[in-house]
Amino acid sequence: MIDNIAIPVENYTLQSAFLKREVKMDFFLPNNIAEGKTSLLLINDGQDMETLGLAEILSGLYKTNEIEEVLCIGIHCGEDRKNEYGTAYIPDFKGRGAKAALYTRFIFSELLPFIHRQTGITYFKNKSFAGFSLGGLSAIDIVWNHPAEFLNVGVFSGSLWWRTKALDDGYVEETDRIMHAQIRKGTYYPWLRFFFETGTQDETADRNNNGIIDSIDDTMGLIEELKLKGYSLGKDIAYLELADGKHDVPTWAKAMPYFLKWGWGKQS
Repeated sequence: MIDNIAIPVENYTLQSAFLKREVKMDFFLPNNIAEGKTSLLLINDGQDMETLGLAEILSGLYKTNEIEEVLCIGIHCGEDRKNEYGTAYIPDFKGRGAKAALYTRFIFSELLPFIHRQTGITYFKNKSFAGFSLGGLSAIDIVWNHPAEFLNVGVFSGSLWWRTKALDDGYVEETDRIMHAQIRKGTYYPWLRFFFETGTQDETADRNNNGIIDSIDDTMGLIEELKLKGYSLGKDIAYLELADGKHDVPTWAKAMPYFLKWGWGKQS
């Protein structure tokens, strides 16, 4: 448990046969965990949650009665993060994401059963996934390809540039961004909800020289693909752009309360 925090944080380790490593995770426990009434939120890059201040953020929102109770699980990344995170069905042009399918199998075959055993909960009110940067790409890839399992996905400064071709190897923006292509070829599932955050200083790169940094361009492009699929901005999709926001944990800490209130906010 972290000192001076109103909510308990329990630390666990799980030996994964799929990832061939020990996976650390932190359970951010709400006041009550009840069958069918508590929501579950999985979070990639859980090793950053202490720096982000997730326990403090949750504590504050519970004290002001702004959100429903949600069990947050921070999943620590491994040393091979660039291969475990990514898109499961296709690696990027450098072969990164080669273990993303194994990471997906870890989530469903090892992590979720472990969570059920530890909590005694056989089913949650709903399940959601969130992540930052490459972890955000991983989160939306898993949710999009397993829609029956999830409700919300949170993508903070997502690595949505993930592509099949290098920029100097015939790259075509309309077809070569992997997550965009998955959305385009996928099916509309009306219950899915999407939260995206970017910062105006996420990066400086502007590969198409349109005056908009790539992280914002790629995020807005993905939102357009979701809209074409049938999702609505405002109803199904939330977009938060932080002025002077950077590609770092302090920026994501500022965005986290917005995400939690969007996903699990209590009706006033």
